[in-house]
Amino acid sequence: MVPQDPQPSRLGLVLTGGGARAAYQIGVLRAIAEMLPPHARSPFPVICGTSAGAINAAGLAMAATHFSTGVKRLEAVWGNLHTGQIYRSDLVGVLHNTLRYLGSIVSSKMADKPVSLLDNTPLRQLLACHLPFRGIRRSIHAGTLHALGITAWGYASGQSVTFYQANPSVTPWKRAQRIGVPARIGIQHLVASASIPFIFPAIRINREYFGDGSMRQLTPLSSALHLGADRLLVIGVNEKKETECERVKVTGYPPLAQIAGHVMSSIFVDSLDVDIERLQRINQTLSLIPDMQTGNISSLRTVASMVITPSERIDELTQAYASSLPRTIRYFFHAAGAMGPKGSAMLSYVLFEAPFCQALIDLGYRDTLRRQDEVLAFISERQE
Repeated sequence: MVPQDPQPSRLGLVLTGGGARAAYQIGVLRAIAEMLPPHARSPFPVICGTSAGAINAAGLAMAATHFSTGVKRLEAVWGNLHTGQIYRSDLVGVLHNTLRYLGSIVSSKMADKPVSLLDNTPLRQLLACHLPFRGIRRSIHAGTLHALGITAWGYASGQSVTFYQANPSVTPWKRAQRIGVPARIGIQHLVASASIPFIFPAIRINREYFGDGSMRQLTPLSSALHLGADRLLVIGVNEKKETECERVKVTGYPPLAQIAGHVMSSIFVDSLDVDIERLQRINQTLSLIPDMQTGNISSLRTVASMVITPSERIDELTQAYASSLPRTIRYFFHAAGAMGPKGSAMLSYVLFEAPFCQALIDLGYRDTLRRQDEVLAFISERQE
């Protein structure tokens, strides 16, 4: 009897949604790339992304054979980003889209047409210019990528759908309100996953319209596990709240932007925190069960995880860069109350300007370097 080598561990990378906040993820990835050898392949055989995190996930998957190249390509995009590259910010474009949106509310003739507050047509052009999608297939054939998963929300089915391009050994799955569907990942999947409700229009894929993948994504970690990951590195885009919020007396009705900011935060963040807590509790429970008993049940296994989140409040950082928005968009958001302190949460999701994105990249870079030993030990554990 010759003992077999243990199965190599598959490290999964989970990139959450958060609009412009996803620039923080690039700083984290840049720090990780510097920790590895210059020409190292991606340490993440399984990559999952949602909303703006889906764009980063796809960019990494395309360059899995040369990790630092993929990170540099994404950093070049985020570090030079302009609002007009994501959605129309010119006066004619904003007025036209606003009138269409208002018309859809009062006229039944326009009810079936795709409408939203902002027109994200430029985003398609940006992705087409910078993301070579054929690289995903090459990475899988080279063995450096096991699976890429992009999650979107189906408006008709009410399901969280993870479109995945993966090694043939990965099979579709179906769970309560979430399924995994094999697909050849393209621009439509990324745009659909990043279509923030009301702000960007829904995208039709096959027979259904899809919106932002963060909506009702009750278990954001599960897709990576279904795709074969047994360890998870999660890069969030919202700081952890260590203390309770101070109760203060309000003097006026909350502006629309403040309400919208809380809605977006609940979409992009709350389910992740709950799922991480659930994972930790399951691991703790399994640690109390004798090894002989867990060995007889193959479906039971512990999943090590590491979470990296901003060390500073992004809402406060937003205020310093709000003036970098184009004048037309500033007027548009000012009317909604987004340009003041109470609307900074909402503004942080749509502030696609290079100074703000670069500040987030630098923050992610610093936060990761402060945990360099911990990060390097985690991503290097049991690699092939």
